[in-house]
Amino acid sequence: TTMAFSSEAVIANELMKFAMNGTLYRGSKPVMWSVVERTALAEAEVEYQEITSPTIWVKFPIVNVDMDAKEAMNFAVASDVHIDGDQIVGNMKQPNFDSLIGTSIIIWTTTPWTIPGNRAISYSGNIDYGLYEITKAPEENWAKVGDKLVIADALADSLKDAARIDEWKRLEDISEGILEHITCRHPLRDLGYQFDIPLLEGDHVTEEAGTGFVHTAPGHGREDFDIWTENSARLERRKIKTEIPYTVGPDGVFTADAPGFEGKVVINDKGKFGDANEAVIKALIDADALFARDKIPHDYPHSWRSKKPVIFRNTPQWFIAMDKGIEGEGDSLRARALKAISETRWVPSTGQNRITGMINTKPDWVISRQRAWGVPITVFRNTQTDDVIPRAGFDKSDALIARITDAFSNEGADAWFADGAKERFLDGIVDTPADWEKVDDILDVWFDSGSTHSFVLEGRDDLNWPASLYLEGSDQHRGWFQSSLLESCGTRGRAPYEAVLTHGFVMAEDGRKMSKSLNNQVFPQDVIKQNGAEILRLWAMSSDYTEDLRVGPEILKSNVDAYRKMRNTIRFMLGNLHHYEPSLAVETADMPELERYMLHRLRELDELVRREYETFDFKRIFSALFNFCTIDLSAIYFDIRKDALYCDAYDSPVRRASLTVTDNLFTCLTAWLAPMLCFTMEEAWLERNNDETSSVHLQLFPDVPEAWRDEPLAEKWRKIRQVRRVVTGALEVERREKRIGSSLEAAPEIFIEDKALFDAVSDIDWAEVAITSQASWTNDKGPDEAFRLEEIPGIAVVPGRALGNKCARSWKILPEVGSDSEFPDLTPRDAEAVRQYDARQLAAE
Repeated sequence: TTMAFSSEAVIANELMKFAMNGTLYRGSKPVMWSVVERTALAEAEVEYQEITSPTIWVKFPIVNVDMDAKEAMNFAVASDVHIDGDQIVGNMKQPNFDSLIGTSIIIWTTTPWTIPGNRAISYSGNIDYGLYEITKAPEENWAKVGDKLVIADALADSLKDAARIDEWKRLEDISEGILEHITCRHPLRDLGYQFDIPLLEGDHVTEEAGTGFVHTAPGHGREDFDIWTENSARLERRKIKTEIPYTVGPDGVFTADAPGFEGKVVINDKGKFGDANEAVIKALIDADALFARDKIPHDYPHSWRSKKPVIFRNTPQWFIAMDKGIEGEGDSLRARALKAISETRWVPSTGQNRITGMINTKPDWVISRQRAWGVPITVFRNTQTDDVIPRAGFDKSDALIARITDAFSNEGADAWFADGAKERFLDGIVDTPADWEKVDDILDVWFDSGSTHSFVLEGRDDLNWPASLYLEGSDQHRGWFQSSLLESCGTRGRAPYEAVLTHGFVMAEDGRKMSKSLNNQVFPQDVIKQNGAEILRLWAMSSDYTEDLRVGPEILKSNVDAYRKMRNTIRFMLGNLHHYEPSLAVETADMPELERYMLHRLRELDELVRREYETFDFKRIFSALFNFCTIDLSAIYFDIRKDALYCDAYDSPVRRASLTVTDNLFTCLTAWLAPMLCFTMEEAWLERNNDETSSVHLQLFPDVPEAWRDEPLAEKWRKIRQVRRVVTGALEVERREKRIGSSLEAAPEIFIEDKALFDAVSDIDWAEVAITSQASWTNDKGPDEAFRLEEIPGIAVVPGRALGNKCARSWKILPEVGSDSEFPDLTPRDAEAVRQYDARQLAAE
């Protein structure tokens, strides 16, 4: 779809909208660069893997404390010293700033190769620093006796261990008021790095690791770049050059901007670290600037395509500004995106915090790539003025956009690279085409994916914009969700979706990542081949997709069992509804309590199902419906009503009421489960509705009347179910001990000690509810030997055997079996049912 000519035309058109709104610009910033792929990468194209890197501590000698007399006086006052007339009065003397000359700021880095790019040191105003002097250390140490150094107090012990310092003493506090005036010398000055190193305050400096000072190379890191550019005016006042060097080329090799290291390799075209790190470390040792070294495992960015390490590298690229005011609108892309996030529904809700944090800290969006494929950045740049067209205010922008879009629609993006393309597109658009260059950089593919809403939703009559839902894995907060958000907010002012749902990733049954080496992979096609696609759907619907999902033979086996139970419930309903006709329907008010209780349960479930589908909580829906099918229906309702459905006369009020409820159960369950078990529910639906134009997927969820809700009845049946649990528990013991075969051989005596409970359930036919032939119940404690359940106190059951003869039709054991001379082996109820059946058969003939 993205390679269709029409799609490429739309993507190019979307890009030119950013050119028109003034947020597209060409700039030089450090970006993540893949040497292997020879292109810049976006954050979404990077993953982190653990590597072991050399880590070094480096001395930056202090050469100046640039503080005039007035500033020194202010510092003295700030140090709890006051002025009386012309005299400085107080217990603390004015500090001797000259004493700091010759001491060193210690920095720490895991990328020694970036030292040639160092231009500053960052510190924090929230950290306490001290001046330390080494008094005892091994003779061969890089850290020598007499060395004086400035470090964060909280990190002093870790540095002492790393540098193998035996003893030192803390001389004095070093205030941030002093730090901002300190200038250091580059440790590799003798190799050609003859410039001052200022100290700059930065919020990114912490006490988590290192020394409390951050080596700052603006060409090799986003925070380094930001703090350098934010202080550019101040640096220029101090006559410090603010140009950012290009120390590393696209091939991962040091350039002439890294004197002394030109040709050394940072990363080669195979993704291996080269000799740059060791070359820099050796140079630091030769310059007596290395304080300590070690190796450390840490997470490092890798390209998600090549799986090889990347580097931060200063290089000209095309960006979309996050904070610049949008032409004619005023608000920025970041402001629009944050507003859109707050107006979007995120499932789970934690997704909102995650993407908000990413947008809050996102640098300008780098959208250019140095590749030979993809949709190009369809703008022209004036080599004399750096102007870009199309742009707002250029009267022929619309004509240029239309020309490019038409060409892409007919020929695809290759039209941009065809011979004579520049002249073709600029003919009649500008007066001097020679002053303009055609940009041949390729658009970031995330811009392509972020534009899908425009050529999918807006390009089809059967879809609406914005999308009701975007659905993908949780990693897409930095990928598709984010690029779509930014692209749409920049061109349309809002997100292209109303809701976003994210899911975890599929893991093996034991929670480990699937891999060939572990031989723990589960392939969807294998599951489908063995169990059918419905089992895979059921696994997905019954899993907590907000976390990583586990799958394996045992988990799938439980889903197979669950599917079989639910399918059997539907089959039971189909069997009993085969001859059901609407004329047999019974009004709710005329139904027995059990049927009305089932309708109440449908009303409860209707609210849950609608609510949880709305919140995409499929697991809760499945759990509720599965429990309803297996417990409420199979184990209770259908178990109780099988006798009436199978053995009552055709026009029996109880049988008719049960069929009416079963019809409603079928309608609701097939509709509710259709989104989850789409083939099974369609199969069940068509079994009852044999019509080629009919489909369960064309049905709306049925309207379940509020009148079916009956809380007092539900409470009564909650109590009945408690008593029934004790009765069935007692009968299970009798079966296990082989004193009875089926429950119909039993005649339990039920003792209900609590008077209120007894009164609530005493009007129930306990033989019917317990599925026994006979039963008796009384408001009494019951004998000590009676069966009880600890969790249901006050109820006891004494199982007994039913008296009488066994009905050949219903299998009930009753004294009245044989009282009908025409049918001596049936109960009177069954005899009447047979007569009615015979009469209907005769009438039909």
